[in-house]
Amino acid sequence: MDKDIQIAVACHKPYWRCVQPIYRYIEVGTALHEKPMADMLHDNTGDHISEKNETFCELTGLYWAWKNENCHYLGLCHYRRFFAEKPFGKPKERILTEATLRRLLQTTDVILPRKRHYWIETNYSQYIHAHHAQDLDTTRRILAKRWPSYLPAFDRNMAQRSGHRFNMFIMRRELLDQYCTWLFDILFRLEAELDISGYDPQSRRVFGYVSERLLDTWLITNEIPYRELPVVHLEGQNWLKKGSSFLLRKLRYRRKK
Repeated sequence: MDKDIQIAVACHKPYWRCVQPIYRYIEVGTALHEKPMADMLHDNTGDHISEKNETFCELTGLYWAWKNENCHYLGLCHYRRFFAEKPFGKPKERILTEATLRRLLQTTDVILPRKRHYWIETNYSQYIHAHHAQDLDTTRRILAKRWPSYLPAFDRNMAQRSGHRFNMFIMRRELLDQYCTWLFDILFRLEAELDISGYDPQSRRVFGYVSERLLDTWLITNEIPYRELPVVHLEGQNWLKKGSSFLLRKLRYRRKK
């Protein structure tokens, strides 16, 4: 389909849908499902990596849209998580509309979610407390060998205490082509080098998690300007649960050392 603005909405189960025409709902990991969901796109057609969804998460939808969709601006969000055009109000009424997006794209080529701040953690320490240090350490070695000009930005990003998360963005097509070419080259090399046979199901989502930490590295190195928008979570967030989980992960990490 040839449309100037398309935002792929990654889905893995039936859910409420926003009817704005810019949103293109795509079932991710379709190759792993017995029966594809009706009335949406599927990431197992054309050039795809649908079978990698267990470890690449929503990136199988990004890869499919990158390789198979024809548009001037391409974005990615999630069935429960959208860009918001206003900070307050009922969640479904806050979702970014096509009219607002078109106005924004008159002055920017890249739209990102507002940064997540960790305050007492760096991006590196936050990751290794929740996942495996070898994920980022191996990524750094790949950058040093394959993309050395990105290494200073990677180290800078790892030392910072905030970053863009969720694998959400909207980009002018030429920029997205550059980003995806770079990103998937790194992730496929990382996939070949990492042994994740002992990872639990959550940690096996490693390439989705690592990609969240690579976006800022790419932006910093290429000096890409961007506009940030708030994110609306259609099911809300349990911050008490998130905070408790964060503290428990830190304690477990310290006990391992």
